[in-house]
Amino acid sequence: MRIGFIGLGNMGAPMARNLLKAGHQLVVFDVVDAAVADAVAAGASGCDSCRAVAVADIDLLMTMLPASPQVEEVYLGRDGVLASVGRGVLLIDSSTIDPFTARKVAAEAARQGNPMLDAPVSGGTAGAQAATLTFMVGGELSAFDAAKPVLARMGRNVVHCGASGNGQVAKIANNLLLGISMIGTAEAMSLGVALGMDPKVLAGVINSSSGRCWSSDTYNPYPGVVENAPSSRGYTGGFASALMLKDLGLACDAARQAGQPVVLGALAQQLYQLFTSQGRGRLDFSAIIESYRRTSSHNG
Repeated sequence: MRIGFIGLGNMGAPMARNLLKAGHQLVVFDVVDAAVADAVAAGASGCDSCRAVAVADIDLLMTMLPASPQVEEVYLGRDGVLASVGRGVLLIDSSTIDPFTARKVAAEAARQGNPMLDAPVSGGTAGAQAATLTFMVGGELSAFDAAKPVLARMGRNVVHCGASGNGQVAKIANNLLLGISMIGTAEAMSLGVALGMDPKVLAGVINSSSGRCWSSDTYNPYPGVVENAPSSRGYTGGFASALMLKDLGLACDAARQAGQPVVLGALAQQLYQLFTSQGRGRLDFSAIIESYRRTSSHNG
């Protein structure tokens, strides 16, 4: 297929490379010229604007953007995608945004004859590079069926979550739970170590008992417990705390609009807000344990 791709950041760039490896032709744009140059060196055709991508002879257009304002600008702006793209071109947005914006943009696309899917991902930069992402997809089933072979070149799991916006619902609900469970794991590990327990032994007990969760058995926040986890390499190379804060904010905002209480989610959002305000937003989100470890050390 001939695919337009807008947004070549830490996630978008490796996703685009995997599409090139699969034999697709790519027409790309990013606000960072070097990112476009790297994609061109890998075999893509570069463009100097979103409009240039949209007016190209493409079968499908995909975006991976930072947040809701950028998605609205790229799709709904005066020189954006919907002002230029041909009727019938399938649109896929893999940004993580709120479900209400996703539904708004999809409705505008549908009005002019373009099917659109929201398809946020889970798996981080490592999953993007290895083409093992999970895609959570919202939109019409016919559009999902058309997009699935393309998404499968970038991910291991491609799940249809229902109507437009439901991909974003799945993503923010999952990351809401992830943020909460990481804080819980950090508290439990810090308490056990402060009371004299060896962290590896404690983690082993938790992971074979009812407290077991992904935040403990795969991504444990205590250094040295899981060899390949960010906690064992200075909390680098993972999912930034600033991004977790963004996702928790999306969940809390959506909950407010839906009138749905998220008591623990709101507390988790505030804890990550405090953590990032201390200049640690670039650290992996499991570094939240440092808040507890420092407190324990001071009290001791």
